[in-house]
Amino acid sequence: MPEPQTILVTGVAGLVGSHLAERLLDAGRTVVGIDNFNDYYSVAQKRDNVAGFKDHDRFTLCENDIRDTDAVHALFEQHTPAAVAHLAAMANVRYSIGRAPLYTDVNIVGSVNLLEAAKQQGCGNFVFASTSSIYGKTRQLPFTEDDACNLPLSAYPASKKAIELMGYTYHNLHGMNFTAVRFFSVYGPRARPDMMPFMVADRIARGETITLFDAGQMKRDWTYVDDIVQGVALALDTPLGYEQINLGRGEPVLMADFVELLEDIIGRKAILETPPAPASEPAITFANIDKARRLLGYDPKTPVREGLEKLWAWYQRAYPQAQP
Repeated sequence: MPEPQTILVTGVAGLVGSHLAERLLDAGRTVVGIDNFNDYYSVAQKRDNVAGFKDHDRFTLCENDIRDTDAVHALFEQHTPAAVAHLAAMANVRYSIGRAPLYTDVNIVGSVNLLEAAKQQGCGNFVFASTSSIYGKTRQLPFTEDDACNLPLSAYPASKKAIELMGYTYHNLHGMNFTAVRFFSVYGPRARPDMMPFMVADRIARGETITLFDAGQMKRDWTYVDDIVQGVALALDTPLGYEQINLGRGEPVLMADFVELLEDIIGRKAILETPPAPASEPAITFANIDKARRLLGYDPKTPVREGLEKLWAWYQRAYPQAQP
């Protein structure tokens, strides 16, 4: 099957979106990126994230909100993308607590706008960024895609589950290829400041206190951004009907060890406070990636230490005023 040429990337100024756009452009694709550059975190950082490719002759930046139905449909009509990588969302499990209306508006209403426009334009493949948080406090380890995932712990994973279900509706009724790729603890250069790896590095650098739940005895399946992007790019080129696929590393890391790695890389000790974990936090995330390997040829390459070294190198360039 020929590879799709024009790809729509939503949330293109974010961590995964900006890296994906670069990868697709390097592969000879035409990329249309949409982002509303909201102020949830630094707009300047988002501008920096796209600076390296915003003037590329095969890239078009559309500064729109996915909740704007008219703008979304006009974008599809003008560019007729062959595939969509839908990464735009309100993220962050803890921030979503008490903000269900916002997460419903952005993550559900905005996503349905995109699904409807994709249906009307006959878009060949819709790849949706879901989350490992969808598994909640499952006792099934490692996390496998046949888990029902019906007990989300906050509005963020609940909104992602809703669009996984809506994706099946569009597949069933309209024949749309829809793949939900469930991201596991993504980190790397261009990370949001509210993401744990950034926060740990930043607060070690600034000599500020880090909150480490349960004294660091929780585990997370940290997955470097290039590996996540590899999985998304493969999914874009592999229409599968309807699928849900884990994208992780499959090697959970104890949070205490994760912090120690950053301490060693930065050359400074962390100042820690260690309260109990809130109800929104599972004790472990752990991806079974057999399905991703089988269906996509997914093969994560980046060890956690190497990934954290790259994160720290970027942080030093992006935040020179906060050096130890």
